[in-house]
Amino acid sequence: MAWLHTWSGLLVCWILFLIFAAGTSSYYRDEISSWMKPELQAATAAPVGNVQAAQNAVRALEQQAPDATRWFISLPDDRTPTMRIGWIPRAVPGEKPARFQSMLLDPATGAAMPSVRETRGGEFLYRLHFDLHYIPVRWARWIVGFCAMFMLVAIVTGVITHKRIFKDFFTFRPKKGQRSWLDAHNALGVLALPYHLMITYTGLITLMFMYMPSGVETVYKGDQQAFFADVFPSAQNGPAAGRPAALTPIAPIVERAEQQWQGAAASITINHPGDANATVSVTRQYYRHLSYLRPSMQFNGTSGELIASHGDSVSGAAETRGVLYGLHMAHFSDPLLRFLFFLCGLAGCAMVATGALLWAVKKRQGQAKAIAAGARPTFGLRLVEGMNIGVIAGLPIAFAAYFWANRLLPVGLENRIDIEARCFFIAWGVALACAHIRPSRRMWQWLLAFGGFLFMSLPVLNAFTTNLHLGVTLLHGPAVFAGFDLMALLLGCCFAYAAWRLKGGKHGVQKKPLKRPAADEKLMPEAT
Repeated sequence: MAWLHTWSGLLVCWILFLIFAAGTSSYYRDEISSWMKPELQAATAAPVGNVQAAQNAVRALEQQAPDATRWFISLPDDRTPTMRIGWIPRAVPGEKPARFQSMLLDPATGAAMPSVRETRGGEFLYRLHFDLHYIPVRWARWIVGFCAMFMLVAIVTGVITHKRIFKDFFTFRPKKGQRSWLDAHNALGVLALPYHLMITYTGLITLMFMYMPSGVETVYKGDQQAFFADVFPSAQNGPAAGRPAALTPIAPIVERAEQQWQGAAASITINHPGDANATVSVTRQYYRHLSYLRPSMQFNGTSGELIASHGDSVSGAAETRGVLYGLHMAHFSDPLLRFLFFLCGLAGCAMVATGALLWAVKKRQGQAKAIAAGARPTFGLRLVEGMNIGVIAGLPIAFAAYFWANRLLPVGLENRIDIEARCFFIAWGVALACAHIRPSRRMWQWLLAFGGFLFMSLPVLNAFTTNLHLGVTLLHGPAVFAGFDLMALLLGCCFAYAAWRLKGGKHGVQKKPLKRPAADEKLMPEAT
């Protein structure tokens, strides 16, 4: 079990670190997206009710896409002040199917948001933690699932091999080399153990139909459309009648749905607008319920009569999957609980990082005599040390570069979304290359210091490029901008402190010589 724990964690630890880091940040993907679109804060008028917002959205769709086959409306909520409309243009025979189109609206006026920079914002980080961006989606999700299974094995075997799991939870011995890293790894693992088990297992559940397709293929004989019709009945729509008919007013439909749910609507889908067979589907917002499933109501698009109501009563299997999916996404959480999830995610990042560092420290100590005699470290040790530096110290640089690119790239730049993502991977690639060229303590110090500088200077950059700096947001809001800037400062200070600790003492002076200078030159410092 100890052997299995070591290798199941080490072989995939760097991908797991990326998954944990990007997944943890996605708890605040809406807030990150808001920070990365500062123009929205100045352009959005006072908040309005969903009824008025829906009416404004329908009027805008009638002007922008009168011939579309489907309309989509995402209503504002407490985390997203804007409204998005989308549509699927009608296909033209002999031509390629038209692409989905969308635009942001001011809910109060229905007017398009002016000069909003194109960015995926927090959505890029959310998709990154299970789609890995440049890899084909299906392959990426198989890789992530493979790594999640290894993580699950590592967690279970770690519990089995840990004889003093509760005692060591309160034990940390700093400046003890390998012992310190082991204490840190154990404490971080035990501190958020329920979270680690939950987030890993539920991550697999979210893609269970791809990882375990045999049941669906057996029951439905490969008919995916029949399967989705049973699982997602509210998303189904019949064919168009081909006879024009006026769309029923949207206000009574939204009012009826919200009155029945005693809660707000989140989205509206209108199938075949302007046709006699038009339908209107309204979906409820997420509330403080564990299940990810949301009730929906379907109405006749010309008469406004209720056709069906879905999600009020679901099967045990569907509710179980909905709860597990909801636990992973944490949409049910209030601000405090979401922050606790965020802290547990950071603990997961640190647990993976300390596990990788522990292996490298242990192996280097085993080769200390040979290295002191002039031998080179083995290829495996150099590879692991280079990957540790490039991923653990390099990935924060990539995150910061992504945010810097959002502020520095011209607002009207073509392909701006792709260039932002490219900046993320270019910065990370450079850090990885530097780490493998010189996998040393000095490289740890340089990369951590640079990452700390990038994060600490983000609020300064924000102040020079927008009017929503800390001098304004701390007193007058919006709180999203103040919270983002403060968290960037905190993370930057943590990375800068780690870089300072690598100097070995106050003002960067190593007061005592290392016991094994030749062996320890490429080690991380004692865990603190």
